[in-house]
Amino acid sequence: MAAIHSKNTKPEMIVRKGLWSRGFRYRLNHKRLPGHPDLVLRKYRTCIFVNGCFWHGHMIDIKAFENSECCKIPKTNREFWVAKIRRNKERDKEDQKRLAAMGWHCITVWECELKPSKREETLKSLAFTLNKIWLEDHQAIVKPYPKLEEEEGMLKAAEDGIK
Repeated sequence: MAAIHSKNTKPEMIVRKGLWSRGFRYRLNHKRLPGHPDLVLRKYRTCIFVNGCFWHGHMIDIKAFENSECCKIPKTNREFWVAKIRRNKERDKEDQKRLAAMGWHCITVWECELKPSKREETLKSLAFTLNKIWLEDHQAIVKPYPKLEEEEGMLKAAEDGIK
């Protein structure tokens, strides 16, 4: 497992290049945030985790731990792998809860969503979600125009000083 890297993985590079080409700027592996998110977009107060389906148990029920479409649990030393993936899933949930408590939005992109057939759709969806988050967070507070009854009781600027 020493050969398994957690930074600059192929799925992460695909997401990074896709976001950069769409004009999104980010920081990598922010050490001060829980879980050390793969990408941090401060402008959007958003953390993006790019998860491998096997290591983070994509579409696997924590209790049953049966194989899913994109995640096959090895038959040898099964107890070890089930315990490891369970710990990873629990740690991911805790990190996302802590980030949410700090006011951060969390987005998880799965490795299987970045296959060539789904890649462009996933990146478009990610860009749409980021833009929606930014618009919701930076919504202008619009004051309604005063009603006619309120206008009649108001003095005009020219009437203030003249008597």
